[in-house]
Amino acid sequence: MKLLSYSLDRRMEPRLAFQLRGYAVDVMRAALWMKDNRDAAQFLVVATSMRLALAKWNEQSTLLQELQQAMSSLELDLIKAGDRPVALPESEIIYFPPVPDPLTIRDFYAFEEHVRKARARRKLDMIPEWYDIPVFYFTNPTALLGHQWELVAPPYTQELDFELEIGCVIGQSGRNLGADAAKSRIAGYTIMNDWSARDVQRQEMKVGLGPAKGKDFGTSLGPYLVTADEFDNLAVGKGHNVEMIAKRNGQELSRGNWKDIHFSFSEMIMRASQGVDLKPGDILGSGTVGTGCILELGPEKAGGWLQVGDRVELEIQGMGTLVNRIVSGSN
Repeated sequence: MKLLSYSLDRRMEPRLAFQLRGYAVDVMRAALWMKDNRDAAQFLVVATSMRLALAKWNEQSTLLQELQQAMSSLELDLIKAGDRPVALPESEIIYFPPVPDPLTIRDFYAFEEHVRKARARRKLDMIPEWYDIPVFYFTNPTALLGHQWELVAPPYTQELDFELEIGCVIGQSGRNLGADAAKSRIAGYTIMNDWSARDVQRQEMKVGLGPAKGKDFGTSLGPYLVTADEFDNLAVGKGHNVEMIAKRNGQELSRGNWKDIHFSFSEMIMRASQGVDLKPGDILGSGTVGTGCILELGPEKAGGWLQVGDRVELEIQGMGTLVNRIVSGSN
């Protein structure tokens, strides 16, 4: 199931919808229609926002699946709840980050190829300790961008980069979780772009504390939160056999695969939950897939660092494509 947060105006609070045949089906309006036209009042307790859905994920995910199934055979463009359409073509909506207001975002470093090659470009050996534990940093949850939003290029960097990652969304609170309990906390996944100012990051890391300012100006998420069950039959090792592709202005720059991940999301959740409570809506990033950024590829092979006007497309099999364009700070 593909869930999304949407609106028709960026100034309005986003609403919860599910994707069906190219439409965003508003869950609350769908519930009202089912009550009035199918005598199905049980859907009226459906959540009206992603945060509310995640807060009671076990029951809400089942209810949302049932509502989607009930709507699946209807002519979506013809039905209304009162005078409002129940479904809108996706081309007409504004996508918000699927989880518009996460309390925390922890970004891990879980793909060995990325770590090894990025360090090799700086003439550094692999870190033996990297294999011992999944490590992460906290990034800025108030600087999120949705699908098709514009990223304002930070004025303080000359080395702007993208990072192709998987975002894992927590759907149930937990602390000091074991492997099975950690896996059960996963509500679903989304595409994540951890935008990076490499020159600033490099300066910060020399001090031994970071990254910080090199990362906190933007993280893109979307277009959807895809429920975890969608990937069950693709499980391989600690990941899934799912292709991950990055393009710049329509030209493919990189192609990786989730199955190459060294630490599973369960291992990341176990680490993150040690001594603290994970909350519904918290997001864990996988770190960059192998070849999934300009730093690793080398700017000389990627057409240079990102520039104003560039369009970055990140595609993950089963999750859709997350698109953002870079604009100047004057826009």
